[in-house]
Amino acid sequence: MQASSAVALLTVAHSRVGIIRAPLSGCPALKVFPATHDHSRRRFVTGLGLVAAGAHLPFAAATSGYPTAGTAPELRGTEFDLAIGPLPVNLTGRASTAIAINGTLPGPLLRWREGDTVSVRVANRLGVDTSIHWHGILLPSNMDGVPGFSFHGIHPGETFTYRFQLKQAGTYWYHAHSSLQEAKGVYGAIVVEPRDADPVAADRDYVVLLSDWSDEDPYAIVRKLKIQADYYNRHQQTVGDLFRDARRDGWKATVADRKAWGAMRMSPTDLADVNAITYTYLVNGVTPDGNWTGLFKRGETVRLRFINGSAMTFFDVRIPGLKMTVVSADGQPVHAVSVDEFRIGVAETYDVLVTPQEEQPYTIFAQAMDRGGYARGTLSPRAGLQAPVPALDARAVLTMEDMGHGGMGHGGMAAMKGMEGGCGASMKGAEGSCGATMQMDHSKMDHSNMDHSSSDAGGGAGMVSHPASEIGNPAVDMQTMSPSKALDDPGIGLRGNGRRVLTYADLKSTFSDPDPREPGRTVELHLTGNMERYVWGFDGIPFSKAEPIRLNYGERMRIVLVNDTMMEHPIHLHGLWSDLESADGQFQVRKHTVNVPPGHIRSYRVSADALGRWAYHCHMLLHMELGMFREVRVE
Repeated sequence: MQASSAVALLTVAHSRVGIIRAPLSGCPALKVFPATHDHSRRRFVTGLGLVAAGAHLPFAAATSGYPTAGTAPELRGTEFDLAIGPLPVNLTGRASTAIAINGTLPGPLLRWREGDTVSVRVANRLGVDTSIHWHGILLPSNMDGVPGFSFHGIHPGETFTYRFQLKQAGTYWYHAHSSLQEAKGVYGAIVVEPRDADPVAADRDYVVLLSDWSDEDPYAIVRKLKIQADYYNRHQQTVGDLFRDARRDGWKATVADRKAWGAMRMSPTDLADVNAITYTYLVNGVTPDGNWTGLFKRGETVRLRFINGSAMTFFDVRIPGLKMTVVSADGQPVHAVSVDEFRIGVAETYDVLVTPQEEQPYTIFAQAMDRGGYARGTLSPRAGLQAPVPALDARAVLTMEDMGHGGMGHGGMAAMKGMEGGCGASMKGAEGSCGATMQMDHSKMDHSNMDHSSSDAGGGAGMVSHPASEIGNPAVDMQTMSPSKALDDPGIGLRGNGRRVLTYADLKSTFSDPDPREPGRTVELHLTGNMERYVWGFDGIPFSKAEPIRLNYGERMRIVLVNDTMMEHPIHLHGLWSDLESADGQFQVRKHTVNVPPGHIRSYRVSADALGRWAYHCHMLLHMELGMFREVRVE
């Protein structure tokens, strides 16, 4: 099969920044294919640890034979050559085709040094345009790698040279910013070593790059979600659950709770749009059965650089038997904090230190947030050993409190006007949408008067106003009413599990506020979507209809994000740091990706110190592609 044919199924008409519009909502090929094919779910979830099977790789610099998963080379220096092209793989027992960098999945680990100027020549061996975005790296806007904003993309057969000076140290990563290529393997790790001595002392240093892999064409996944949004949710509530909840909470409360969820056309078990029904979870490109292994000697301090390079998966990470000391978040140093577990959102990075005191293997266990599957690796004193793999935790069930409905848990939604009658005609929004108008009508409230600096004892923000663009909007199926500003919530599925879980409240930068000026203005954005239609946006407006967010060069401003959906959203602002604020408005921690749980508010300050056009989006790949994307212009 020729290279162009091998990736033909991975492409659709490519818009100027890779945002999918009409081709997905009106695609003629809407056939739904079986998700599990002809092998067992266990085999699909844990994989076979095989990669690279098929014809010779179409790379000029390809090595003899085929690369092994987890052996992506480490490249050092200031001059680099990367080639993006198709790669035959077999990760699940079924032959498939990835899009890889230099013939490996993931791409090469790039080790740079702070202060150096690097040149990276990226050759396109595909039949469609491609690109590389340097996630979290500060650089000129024309080097950022977003087609349509930064440059025109890398056309088939062409080579583009990225050249920029490194202004920072830490753990970062790189990935395609062209359509859905990231989901097929176009990603890799970056380690920028500090110019001077590293303040973090470690005897060994490993990257742990987490990702999700599907043999399915990612466009087929989107088509399924557009037809049936809960296609991959095989954990719907049953009659047995109804009786169990009735025994616990009483029939009245239980029925009211079911009616509330039914009226919103949502499921309290919907924690992940795409899950282990189709995904196999990887550590450095290795399946759970492949068991990626990092070696140590007893008493050594091992630095683990965790990167979530997945398309759609939040991971909850722990190493049973070892405490982890978190020393960096999103590449920036934080005061050391000891934890048993942490949640890592898509695109986030955390550096942790561990010091094994026993000559035994330890499992690195990263379970998906919806508990459908896991990635795993091993820290071991010798190759070939493995430790027991923990059982998956119980699946959490969302409550109305999780959705930011002010303590209206089991049955409490009945207090909302009209709830007893279900989704009556008077409550329906445009085109029969129910959820958008089930909340209070905030369209006449002064949206600018929201208090962004105070919180009640419970970390709440009180009743919030909503932009008029959300009201009666079929692209909005929910509005949060009393979102939480608290940073110390471990998150859905992690509360009260008996382990010390990292929260944003634990993360404190080792440096003071880099720009202590009081923000001159505030931009508030609501994260919105309609799960039934599977559309996403800010303030109910998709990227295709949104105006740019304009910042004045040099200004210090505040962004407030209100999550009006039932999903967690990791929001990434290109080119500029996001200085997360505490619940009382104080500088907390510097990040490049800020995760916003459902029913929560996140507030952060931004210094507009980089001219140009920058992408701003949810890093859940399908959410971004289906509308949760904006342009930020610093002028």
